[in-house]
Amino acid sequence: MAIPPKYKLYFFNTLKFFVFLGIGTSLLYLVYQQQSVAFQEDCALKGIPPGSCSLLEKVITDFGLVNYWWILAVLLAFAISNISRAARWLMLLRPLGVQPRMSNAFFTIILGYFFNLALPRLGEIARSGAFARYERIPLEKVLGTVFVDRIFDVISILLITGIGFFLEYDTLIAFASENISLGSKIDGLMQLAWSLPLAAFVLLAALLLFRKRLQKTGIYKKSVGIIEGFWQGILTIRYLKQPWWFLFHSVNMWLMYFLMIYFCLRSFGPTDALGPAETLTVFIFGSWGIVIPSPGGMGTYHFLTQTALSIYGVAGEDGFSFANIAFLCINLGGNILMGLIALVILPLLNRDYAPEPLTR
Repeated sequence: MAIPPKYKLYFFNTLKFFVFLGIGTSLLYLVYQQQSVAFQEDCALKGIPPGSCSLLEKVITDFGLVNYWWILAVLLAFAISNISRAARWLMLLRPLGVQPRMSNAFFTIILGYFFNLALPRLGEIARSGAFARYERIPLEKVLGTVFVDRIFDVISILLITGIGFFLEYDTLIAFASENISLGSKIDGLMQLAWSLPLAAFVLLAALLLFRKRLQKTGIYKKSVGIIEGFWQGILTIRYLKQPWWFLFHSVNMWLMYFLMIYFCLRSFGPTDALGPAETLTVFIFGSWGIVIPSPGGMGTYHFLTQTALSIYGVAGEDGFSFANIAFLCINLGGNILMGLIALVILPLLNRDYAPEPLTR
């Protein structure tokens, strides 16, 4: 008896969820174990008995010492950043001949963050699917605009990384020289750089060789239709009516992301003294930790954020505490709480909503 396709999809999505969750949990456990050993060694030097020296207890205690007024400021910056993201997304959608609601754009973006906690990149699908459903826009066109949105995110994080590297060049190089074997890293990157174009060439050659057979299949025709709709969504960038507003919202988004980390640092005693340049480094490291596939950046965010803080002399156990404070406060207060609100409020907002049909 054949297994229905939808059940296969459920199985593979569930499998991927547990794989990524396992990766994130394993990384977090390794970071915890590493810092726990270092914390025990530090306690031994100070003459503190092992039974009175638990890293987990320290993290719990540190949560009680956080200034939660700063955490409220973090959540406010989170909301403002997503208002700008929603406004920017609407600018990409309007060339499709629609006038979508700001509320739908905002809450489906929040919904996307919520689903990303379950499975990396699932949020983009959930965001696009919910928005396409409520605004009655073909899904592939919405996905095209989300793809453009993410392209600008990649460009932004690369630019910010370059700025951070320029500002903190001497500090970062000194740290890398002491702690990282750059030669082996560069060799690995060079091998990857050679293998990717080769793999792309082999794939393209195979598609060209079997193109006549592929063109007769239903999958090919359906794929072409999806790609055309996707490409139309991407081309909306050519028809922006207010490019300077698009730039403003892009800058404001990333400024708010930076302020979220700045406010988090202010909320915790051991990191309160770090200035804007140091905050930028922590922000960049943490951002790349979230980009690496794991649920919400679990484990990868902790490791890279703690590494960034160690550059500026923050003790490993304090860095671990801060990473947990930032990770949990943003995820619990922003992604989970607001995501649940989005799940409830989106059907209510759109109960009697009838969007205008596409005009092009």
